[in-house]
Amino acid sequence: MKQRTLGTGLTVSEIGLGCMSLTGAYGNVGGPSRGDSIALIRRAVELGVTFFDTAEVYGRFENEDIVGEALEPVRDRVKIATKFGFGFAENGVADGGLNSTPDSIRRAVDHSLRRLRTDHIDLYYQHRVDPSVPIEDVAGTVKELIEAGKVLHFGLSEAAAGTIRRAHAVQPVTAVQSEYSMWWRDREQDTIPVLAELGIGLVPYSPLGKGFLTGTIDASTTFAETDFRGQTPRFQGEALQANLALVEVLNRLAGEVGATPAQLALAWLLNQQPWIVPIPGTKRVERLAENTAASGVELKDAQLAELREAADRIQIVGARYPEAQDAMTNREAPLPGE
Repeated sequence: MKQRTLGTGLTVSEIGLGCMSLTGAYGNVGGPSRGDSIALIRRAVELGVTFFDTAEVYGRFENEDIVGEALEPVRDRVKIATKFGFGFAENGVADGGLNSTPDSIRRAVDHSLRRLRTDHIDLYYQHRVDPSVPIEDVAGTVKELIEAGKVLHFGLSEAAAGTIRRAHAVQPVTAVQSEYSMWWRDREQDTIPVLAELGIGLVPYSPLGKGFLTGTIDASTTFAETDFRGQTPRFQGEALQANLALVEVLNRLAGEVGATPAQLALAWLLNQQPWIVPIPGTKRVERLAENTAASGVELKDAQLAELREAADRIQIVGARYPEAQDAMTNREAPLPGE
């Protein structure tokens, strides 16, 4: 698989693997078996994936442990990204809610290193901006971890433009993770111009619109009670029906290109900027093969223009998250002293 560079020095496969769903998501609370999860991650390595995304909060530590076991035999060939920023007793704070105090971060990194079976984390993200901790304190703490060799690169997840600038001034930010896809393009107005200016990479999560852009969801689709899409406004009723107009365009063009709708959606992302590295997630080996093959999909200028025109023309209806969850995204950190 072709490679891309995030920031000034983190080189990874141009399509990574988001591992969150391996420990419960999209209606499968428990996720696949541990053995199947490890096999899928190792198959991703065989397919050329070198960039794996996890977090301490996924499966409450279990996800990191699975990723660590799966990648231990090939650790020198891959890059691992994980995240800190929630309150856990093992990090010295009460469980629940955001917590990015320096002491909590220092404890969190040691626990993540242990679970991941490694002596360094390639990319360490603040999972969500903590409104009680100035971003300068967070960046300064990660800078200390980089100087100690425990972390190689600093990242932010769902941070607003001003917060990115302030963090970058303390410790250069290598990558920002944010939702971005053909049906969620808000970051084109605020975040992406700042990343281009500062030389920071973008790692889109949910690059397939939480499964919507795969062409497997239609107006008759129902979601399990444990599947959060069942409570997400843009997957509901009239909103879902309106949003299917975008999938119809993908379905038509996919046939012309000789690709699947999912591959087309990923190829569109790859063509937006050379420093964008999407991390689609899956629990199924066949979907993994489909997603990674998107790296080889070539789009003509006319096809890219048609996709852009469709994305501009078709108004996506409904919020991407329930209100409480959406409030935690794209948040500005408090200024020092506030």
